[in-house]
Amino acid sequence: MEKTQRNNIKLGLFVLIGLLVLIVSFYMLGNSSNIFGRDFEVKARFNNLSGLMEGNNILFSGIHAGTVKRIDMVTDSIIEVTMQIDNKIQPFIKKNAMAAIGTEGLMGNKIINIEPSSQASAKVVSGDMLQTSKLVSAEEMLKTLSKTNDDVAAIAKALKETVLSLDTSEIFNLMNDPSIRKSIKSSLNEINLATKNTNNMSYGLNQIVDNMRKGRGAAGVLLTDTLLASNLKNAVIDLRMTSGNAKKITAKLSNTVNDLDYDLNYGKGPLHALLRDSTMTQNLNNSLYNIQKGANGFSDIMDATKHSFLFRGYFNKQEKKENAKVKE
Repeated sequence: MEKTQRNNIKLGLFVLIGLLVLIVSFYMLGNSSNIFGRDFEVKARFNNLSGLMEGNNILFSGIHAGTVKRIDMVTDSIIEVTMQIDNKIQPFIKKNAMAAIGTEGLMGNKIINIEPSSQASAKVVSGDMLQTSKLVSAEEMLKTLSKTNDDVAAIAKALKETVLSLDTSEIFNLMNDPSIRKSIKSSLNEINLATKNTNNMSYGLNQIVDNMRKGRGAAGVLLTDTLLASNLKNAVIDLRMTSGNAKKITAKLSNTVNDLDYDLNYGKGPLHALLRDSTMTQNLNNSLYNIQKGANGFSDIMDATKHSFLFRGYFNKQEKKENAKVKE
C-alpha cells in the first residue's frame, strides 16, 4: 500500500514537471526565443511605436533575427524597446545599424527592421543602443493618398471650369472660323517659303565665298592671282612715271610760254610779228589753256589713283621708301 502511494507521488511529480517543461517550452516558442542557444539584447528608442507590442518580430536585412522582449516608457515622448536577438546574427550587426518600425505587409503586425549601414563600424555588443529612423507607416500613406485624392479632385474641378470657360470664349470661336484657319495656313506657307528662300540665299553666299577663296570668278582672281597683282603694281609704277613726265612737260611748257611772252613784247623778227597777231595770239592762248587744263586733269587722276583701295597700299609703301631714302 505504501509502495503504491509512493509510486503515485512519483508519477504525479513526473507529470507536473513535464507539464511545467511543456508550458515553458510553449512560452518560449511563442516568444520565438532560442531554446537551445544564447540570445543577446540591444535597445532602441522611439517617439511612437505605432502599435508595436512585446513579442513582435525583429528582422535584420529581411531575415528573422529575434523578438521584442520589453517596452519601457522613459519619458512622455520617448519609448525604449529592448530587443532579444539571436546570437548567430550578432557578428553581422554593427553599431551604426539603423532600427525602424515597419509592418508585415500592408496591414500586418508591426515589426522592427534593422538595416545595416554602408560605412564601417564595430560589432554590436549586448546592451548597445541602436540608432533609429522613421519609416512611413500605412496610416501616413493612406492620409497622404487621401490628401492627394482631394488635390486631384480640386485640380480636375478647376480644369473642368477652365475648359468650359474656354469653350465659350472668343478664342475657340476664332479657331473654329474656317477663314481664320485658311489665313493661318497661308501665313505658315509664306513663312515656310521665306525660310526656303533664306536658305537658298545663304547657300549661294557660301558658294560665292568658297569660289573667292579658291580663286574663281573676277573677285577671286583679284584677291588670289599673284600675276594680276604684279601687273597692277607695274601699271601703278608706269602711271607714276607718266605723272612725273607730265609735270616735267608742264614745266617746259611754262618756260616756253614765258619765252614766247618775252618775244612777243620785246623780240624782233618774224616770230615777233607772228606773235603780235591778235588772232594768232588768241589761238595760242586757247591752246595753252587747254594744255594746262589737261595737265591739271591728269594730276587729279593720279591723285584719285593714289587714294583708290586697289593702289593705296602700293603708293603708301613707295612713299615710305622715299622718306627712308631722304632720311639716309
